[in-house]
Amino acid sequence: MTMTILPRAMLASALLLGVSGAALAAGNTGSSFLKEAIRGDIAETQIGQLAQQKSTNAEVKSFGQELVTDHGQAKVEATTLAQSMKITVPTKPPRKAQTEYDKLSKLSGPAFDQEFVSYMVKDHQEDISKFQKEAQANDGQVSALAQKTVPVLQKHLQAAQALQSKVGQQQSAQ
Repeated sequence: MTMTILPRAMLASALLLGVSGAALAAGNTGSSFLKEAIRGDIAETQIGQLAQQKSTNAEVKSFGQELVTDHGQAKVEATTLAQSMKITVPTKPPRKAQTEYDKLSKLSGPAFDQEFVSYMVKDHQEDISKFQKEAQANDGQVSALAQKTVPVLQKHLQAAQALQSKVGQQQSAQ
């Protein structure tokens, strides 16, 4: 008889842990977003620095500097908010961005420019979607930060798209 009670008790415990874990996860969407935003800012500043080193195009270098400046400032703001909320602040970029950084670091000149602006367009489109979703979540300070950041991301997307067509034209002219 105790053999059947023990497995049921273990199952009940596991179910309770699963439910409370899901409830916790639902309550931590703001902190998850904030951590992801900080990781993204780390990636954007690193890739922006790489653009300044690897590109031969003055406009691409300038855009790289803009990324470093804007995402550096965004990282400071997000980090300050995370610390005030007692959230562990990430120190590394997302794996996907690190993979892209590694790929870009092996390129230079026009090949770098083309890959860089293509990645920036795709990445900023994804970021805008995530930030708009968080901005609409009415998640207090985290949503306010997301809402404040959306116009900056949109500006970066427009710059990357403009560069993408210029870089593409330069490639086809060669």
